[in-house]
Amino acid sequence: MNLFEKQFQDIIHYLQFDDYSLVLKRIIDLTLDTEEVSFYKKTSDLLQWVDYNESNEKGKKEKYSVILNELYQFLSKKEIHEPKKLLEAEKVKKSYSKSAFSLGPISLKISEGEIIGLVGENGNGKTSLLRLLCGELEVTEGKISYTLDFKDRYELRTKLIYIPQRPNIWYGSILDNLQFTASSYNIKGEENELMVDLITSRMGLRNYRKMNWANLSSGYKMRFELARMLLRKPKLLLIDEPLANLDILSQQTVLEDFKAIAKSPFRPLGIVVSSQQLYEVEKNSDQVLFLKHGEQKNIKNESSDKKELPELIIEFESEWPQEKLYASLSKISLLKLQYNGGSYIAHFPDTTSVNNFLTLCIEDQIPIKYFRNISDSTRRFFI
Repeated sequence: MNLFEKQFQDIIHYLQFDDYSLVLKRIIDLTLDTEEVSFYKKTSDLLQWVDYNESNEKGKKEKYSVILNELYQFLSKKEIHEPKKLLEAEKVKKSYSKSAFSLGPISLKISEGEIIGLVGENGNGKTSLLRLLCGELEVTEGKISYTLDFKDRYELRTKLIYIPQRPNIWYGSILDNLQFTASSYNIKGEENELMVDLITSRMGLRNYRKMNWANLSSGYKMRFELARMLLRKPKLLLIDEPLANLDILSQQTVLEDFKAIAKSPFRPLGIVVSSQQLYEVEKNSDQVLFLKHGEQKNIKNESSDKKELPELIIEFESEWPQEKLYASLSKISLLKLQYNGGSYIAHFPDTTSVNNFLTLCIEDQIPIKYFRNISDSTRRFFI
């Protein structure tokens, strides 16, 4: 089973469990994968039907099944794109003459279909690194190599797009701006209208198309920027703090959208997303780069460099005081117990398992409100 067939089977399962909103998103993704105006028209017509038949679940299941079958018949014959490397940074450094802060050395590779999470506290260099990767800043040392096909710097920036945390003000409606963007990249006529319709719907902007900058929340302004960038058909997106103004549910939705868009079998994208929302980013990223004081930290490298036994590290919350927890957890070879920002951090040797921890909590009736295994999480760098 190839990547397309696996993804298609997932969509069928969503439909079987009546997850219509997710199915419609995937229908739009598959429609854009066809790159055929005839399919754009069919899905656009479907979106208009849904506008007036939102509560008609039986009708939606029938119509979704029909168009999914047509999309499958078409896309199953299309060649799957083999992901290629897009960018490589080799021991990149950035220093400033009037500041003690320096960034690097940073080394990373980014390929099509890959999501890289860039995490760390404020002031540790996340934005500077994104600006280095897109060419807004010049490196002090090291080298950034692009394997994108481009003639000049301008063409590079059409394929490698940086979306800042605070985008510039724009004027007019969302719809007018997106249609103008599409026309600027030679998408005209009916194709222009249909693509804008699909992408606004895909990014959750369908009901906001006639609104302008002043009427949109920060979260929807970011969605607009993403919609505008997708119309440019980029190969690599560098996105600075897209989750900053979103609630937890919206954060998870946006990251899932990134994953679906990046991992298209036919139009894969590379995405680098910076954020302080550590757990959500880790869950949806192929690799995570952690910056602390401008230096790159990698959990796998950090662990492999250590001479002592690898540790099991559990973060948890409990009503018990530290001394009582220490006495109980010592039964399973507790190495260290820290109190960190409302949570306890318990270190055990690798001979102790998560099951051992949970079993002890049950046997000793330790009240646990929350727990997480952070042994392989960049969360351990925050401790």
